[in-house]
Amino acid sequence: MALKAAFMFVAPGTDPQRHRTLVDTPEVKLTVVGVKDYQEAVKVAKGLADEGNTAIELCGGFGIEGTAAVSKAVKGQAVVGVIRFDNHPGLNYKSGDDLF
Repeated sequence: MALKAAFMFVAPGTDPQRHRTLVDTPEVKLTVVGVKDYQEAVKVAKGLADEGNTAIELCGGFGIEGTAAVSKAVKGQAVVGVIRFDNHPGLNYKSGDDLF
């Protein structure tokens, strides 16, 4: 059975309905989705977990606070991993914690 996982990135102006795609391989079914802020990330993460995604990886734009919020939202349903940037180049070298 293939791993069902998700990668979530945070960027102002994204819409999780429009900015979403599925990469379907024999070993992994990966949903990639963009969210505009941490509040939306929590809602989307809950939905992804409810859809059976057992692993959610967060982009480096998520700071410690954003990662904690998503982890808490899906606790018991999915594990959360994160790519780390203290100062993300796509967010003008700031942490998502400073912006969202």
